[in-house]
Order: sequence, then structure tokens, then C-alpha cells
Amino acid sequence: MTSKNVYITDLAGFLPNDPVDNDNIEAVLGMVGGKPSHSRRLVLRNNGIKTRHYAIDPSTGGCTHSNAQLAAEAVRRLSAKSGVALDEMECLCCGTSSPDLLQPSHGQMVHGALGSRPCEVVTTAGVCSSGITSMKYAYMSVALGLTNNAVATGSELVSGFMRASNFEPEMKARVEKLEKHPAIGFEKDFLRWMLSDGAGAALLSARPREDKPSLCIEWIDYLSFAGDMPVCMYSGAVRQEDGALKAWREIDDPMDVVRWNYMSVKQDARILDEHIMKVSVERALIPIAKKRSLQPEDVTWFLPHYSSEYFRPRLHDTMNANGFGIPYERWFTNLTSKGNIGSAAIYLIIEELLDSGALRRGDTLLCYIPESARFSICYMLLKVV
Repeated sequence: MTSKNVYITDLAGFLPNDPVDNDNIEAVLGMVGGKPSHSRRLVLRNNGIKTRHYAIDPSTGGCTHSNAQLAAEAVRRLSAKSGVALDEMECLCCGTSSPDLLQPSHGQMVHGALGSRPCEVVTTAGVCSSGITSMKYAYMSVALGLTNNAVATGSELVSGFMRASNFEPEMKARVEKLEKHPAIGFEKDFLRWMLSDGAGAALLSARPREDKPSLCIEWIDYLSFAGDMPVCMYSGAVRQEDGALKAWREIDDPMDVVRWNYMSVKQDARILDEHIMKVSVERALIPIAKKRSLQPEDVTWFLPHYSSEYFRPRLHDTMNANGFGIPYERWFTNLTSKGNIGSAAIYLIIEELLDSGALRRGDTLLCYIPESARFSICYMLLKVV
């Protein structure tokens, strides 16, 4: 079967509610145990994020949107922006790390929120990579001529995991165990200052737009290193003293799921710091560049989705050390103003650059999407047409 060119003809994003600055995060998420976090200032200083968005009403603490509603709103905005009606959508691909339900699938819940006509619906799971695997399915659908268009989304509703009320049963359990200094672990508290809510959507078509620039997808390469890498970021489990993960369905007392907050998102910052640069550059970028005959000078814009400004100079220096240096003036990211929205981040980065007017015909965009869960890395090359 012969493949066709595929074009990203429009992107749209949705960020819920007003932006929240660093001084007001705990006013929205709450203070665990009624006390300010000891790690907040350190984490925020390193990650460089100045504002982010939460699907939380700061006056009540209640959720203002579900994950499906966030994604559906991004798709509605995409429809209005592109002029392609929702009922013309032939394939809907939705990625997330934070679905509202275990079943039905996230994609079906988004489709239900849209209320559009029957179409193919696909859900991709994962963390940051779920947004790009949903885009790759949409890309393959159009490239193989199975559909004339496809909509891909990445969306996250992580604030529900991070509200202080979710940690109160754990704090109570620690007090009952007579711990001298009861506190939630750094692997949980760390992510309360790193992650936020939002959604992005992209329209993929068999033909570019005639009235504005489109992005031809040259290739999408995605590699998982789970075969020899440890679990770094996870939810639905608690790490045991021997390092093994005990999943929520293995416990004897169902109340332990709440008592020890199995569903919170956790990340081992030491494992992340030790491995992410080597995996991202030496084990992923360099082999992919060799396979694709890609040179640094071929890249007009580098669009990295990293979780923290802490990694910016390390990524820059590691790329230089491996012969694939790209100067900072050719980098584009919006982490500091939009926050780290996981699977949705790359959609919002591409959208902002595409709408900025800075792109010219023939420009190439190298997108970098890492996932620390068990270390998956994606690179995607786009060309302005």
C-alpha cells in the first residue's frame, strides 16, 4: 500500500481557567497537612515555570472540567479555527496519562463529549508519549489512505491527583504509625509543582491548506527503552522497600488505596536525573538522525518538550557533545508560561510557533518528546509548506 503525504493543517489548545502564578499554587491545590511544602520553592526555582493552569475552581476547590471535556474543547476550537465541521471528522485519536475513567476509553469519552457523528476512535495510553502516539496513529490513517482526515489530541487532568485533600488520609495514617515527622514523600510532592492541566488538538489532512502554512509530517520515530530501563514515573502503585512496585489491585485491604494514596503520581527524581539525557540523545536522537540522514544544520527550529528548565542546558550540552548541537536561538518552547502539560505540551508548542508568523516555507521543525515513565523517546520532523 503506497503512503501519501500528511499535513498538520491546524492546531488548537485549551487551558482551563485563569493562569496560576507560583505564589498561588497552594491556594488552589491546598496545603498538605495544613502546612506549606518544604520542597515547593526549590522545585519551582529549578523548573522555571512561572504560570500554569488547573481545572480547579479556586474558590471552591472543585473540578471545573473533566479530562474528556478539556480535550473536547480543544477539538471544538480546532474545528472553528480550521473550518472543518466536527461531523466531517473521520478519525479521532486521543492520548492521555490521566483518563477520567478506567472504562470506557478516554477517546470514547471525548467523542461522547463532542456529540459528533460516528467515526473511528482510538485511545493511546502512556504519559507524555501518549499525545504523540495518538498523532502517529492519525498520521498513519491518513498516510495509508484509510481516512481523508484525522484529529489527534493530547490532554491532561493531573490536578485531581495533586489536591491536598487527596493526601490527608495518608498523613493521618502516618500520624497513627507514630512517625516523628509525617510528610508525603518527595517523589509525590515534587510533581505537585511540575504538572498542570490542559489539552491540545491537531487536524491532519491529505492536502495542505492553500491560505496559510501547513506542516508536512516528514516522519515520527518513537522508541521505548523499557526493556532495560527501570520504572521512573508511575501511578496506581506504591514502591516497596525492595524497590518492587505493588499495584493497587494486589492489596488486601481496599482502603489502603486511599490510605497510602496509590493513585497519586510519583516520580523518582534520581532515576530521572541519571538516565534521561543519555537515553534522549545517545540512545535515541543519534541513531534516529543516522537512520534519517538528518544533520543539525538541516533543522531550522528545535521544539523540545522538557519538564523543567533544569534540563535545558543539560540537553543542549549533551547534544553538542554528541555532534548534534543546535544553538539556543533555534529552540522554541513555552514551558515557563504554559507549564508542563504532559501529553498536550507538544501540541501547544507547535501551535504557538505556527501561529507566531515566524515560520517560512521550507523551514524544518524537529520535535522532541521524552517520557520518563519507563523511558520512551519520540522525535518528529515537520516541514513548513
